[in-house]
Amino acid sequence: MARFKTLDDLNLGGKRVLLRVDFNVPMRDGQVGDTTRIERCLPGIRELMERGARVAILSHFGRPKGVRVEALSLAPLAPVLSRLLGGREIAFAEDCIGPAAQGVVDGLQDGGIVLLENLRFHGGEEANDTAFAAALAELGDVYVNDAFAVSHRAHASVEAIARLLPAAAGRLMQAELENLTAALINPERPVAVVVGGAKVSTKLDLLGNLLDKADALMIGGGMANTFLHALGIDVGKSLCEDDMAGTVRDILARARAGNRDILLPSDAVVAGALKAGVAAETLGVKHVPADKMILDLGPDTVATLGTYLESCATLVWNGPLGCFETPPFDAATTALARKAAELTKAGRLRSVAGGGDTVAALAHAGVLADFSYVSTAGGAFLEWLEGKTLPGVKALEDAA
Repeated sequence: MARFKTLDDLNLGGKRVLLRVDFNVPMRDGQVGDTTRIERCLPGIRELMERGARVAILSHFGRPKGVRVEALSLAPLAPVLSRLLGGREIAFAEDCIGPAAQGVVDGLQDGGIVLLENLRFHGGEEANDTAFAAALAELGDVYVNDAFAVSHRAHASVEAIARLLPAAAGRLMQAELENLTAALINPERPVAVVVGGAKVSTKLDLLGNLLDKADALMIGGGMANTFLHALGIDVGKSLCEDDMAGTVRDILARARAGNRDILLPSDAVVAGALKAGVAAETLGVKHVPADKMILDLGPDTVATLGTYLESCATLVWNGPLGCFETPPFDAATTALARKAAELTKAGRLRSVAGGGDTVAALAHAGVLADFSYVSTAGGAFLEWLEGKTLPGVKALEDAA
């Protein structure tokens, strides 16, 4: 049973719904470069429209730091949202609180939509100011959070407002929380986690939490070099945090004590420089030349990881296995991602992934649509993996 209310628990007909979304999309010269974040909110928006709600959309954009910055106005997004909704009229309010907003919201018909101006034009947003939250709440009868991506922030439109109005999770938030819960809170076992990225030091909290949750950690990226170094293996010129060796040995000891598997590279793709077209070779990790660097996992390691996945029921993926942006150092990430996708499509694996580089890597491998769920939440996804309490999620749970 969900620990939060959803749209299924709300009577929406004729109600003013304050819908918090994440429309912080890439924009250049007033044009939206990528509409993915908007598109993922569309099913929830359509449902609210169809159920007769009067929808006031709340979002931030950029970092205006509490002052009006015209280049960071949300106004250019109204026609984009209209187009994505098949030409539906989208009103725009010049502010997100006060008379300018109230007048537009009051003019909505059932099923109507208004996009309110950038929340962060007001300092009270990031300060989680209760007075600012109250001013927002005056515009609505119900609050719906459909922005997991910002729910790790204790901001007024995320945390404080959920304590002032009847509050529920939107469809995107609901999907996110249900999939994340199924992946690590109440998973089918065994559970494997791919942990990649550059540095161990940035993922200590994540590793610590996962050692309690997962059955196996598959370590890739620059992080793997530090693990190898901690075991006394010379990694040449590879990216490596020498000062983290003691910490890594503690992690390995804790894994052994908890009967957890930590899978490290047995072979690697090495080169003298990170650039396209550079001469590269595959070597055992104990044979990395002093003048070369590890830039990807080798095929034997990928085969081992793929075979291990065949025995797993759940996979969580955060971080690439190598420097996937620069071929040929994308091979390991692509191969393992396709193996995970194959197992997922066969019904043998629940696969949940997230993090900016991870999403890009899975897109590069052509498997974004083949994983069970891919989160675009970035920092919120990472903090969830770290086991931290997300203020926006807790506010919804408290409201239930």
